Amino acid sequence: MNPLMNPLGITISQAKAAYLNSVQQARSENTARTYGNALEVFTQVLAKKGFPPDDTAVNSLTEDSIVWLIQALRENAPTTERLYLTAVSGFFAYLAAEKLADVNLPRLGLLVRQRARRPGQRLPQFPREDIERVILYAIHLNNLPEEDEKSRLRNLRDRAFLLTLADTGLRVHEACGLRRGDLDWNEGKALIIGKGNRQDVVRFSSRSLSALRDYINARAALDGASGRALTSLPLFARHDKGAGKKVLPITTATGRNIVRQRVTEALGEQAAGSITPHSFRHYFVTTVLRASGNLKLAQALARHKNIAVTQRYAHLADDELDRGYYGIFEEDSTP
Repeated sequence: MNPLMNPLGITISQAKAAYLNSVQQARSENTARTYGNALEVFTQVLAKKGFPPDDTAVNSLTEDSIVWLIQALRENAPTTERLYLTAVSGFFAYLAAEKLADVNLPRLGLLVRQRARRPGQRLPQFPREDIERVILYAIHLNNLPEEDEKSRLRNLRDRAFLLTLADTGLRVHEACGLRRGDLDWNEGKALIIGKGNRQDVVRFSSRSLSALRDYINARAALDGASGRALTSLPLFARHDKGAGKKVLPITTATGRNIVRQRVTEALGEQAAGSITPHSFRHYFVTTVLRASGNLKLAQALARHKNIAVTQRYAHLADDELDRGYYGIFEEDSTP
């Protein structure tokens, strides 16, 4: 018998698996992964409280258990806490909708509002000068000594990948998911399905297009031998022993590893992890604002649905504050 047809026999683990399966079908890969992590933490908390997930009926859960999760998340960042609470609140909503447990959802929401921390609004922080040093390093990756053809392709790919992140504002999963056919080389634009399943146009700079052409041209033999339509092939492909002669797309994990590796090469071991793919997105938005001063333009190019998100970047740099302050108080200090 399907356990979902027999609520009294469904364990917490079975309900969790069914819920995460529904999330995977409706949400992005990143969201599904985050929800999975949240439910894993939640079930660990339940086990410590005497509710082993594999042996406990899910209808024994009450909304009070979310307080245990809130207490367990105190050492995490407030933003992580909110993400995990959203995921677990969704789990309780699923239980209620499927009639798997008698959950008082209004009370659940009240407990979260009363007990959870509210993350403060922080300005995006990133090391601008370090990112520009990494970009300069990336531009010259094609001049590095190469051990073999795969090494050459990785250098060209990583050069194109880093310049694409810096000059388009693409999120890492969006960049990794690009196919050759998504990019209009003549227009310098790509049509993508972005955050929130929205169709968006992304514009490419001449230097990112040039780096992409160098990479794609170097891949010509590999792509031609794939037996697939060129437009269907990934824009950024794997070049490792595991891929062999197949043209496989890089994953978001590979995208993050590319950034970490090249940052370390450009800046040293102490910089490992200090710059992430999303740092390049921050760099992109701030560069647009500094050059144009146009908040609406930055919002459109960054593809922010809410302009309040873009406004977080519209702050003066320290050097501009210094010039403004000393220009007022020091320019004419003679009594």
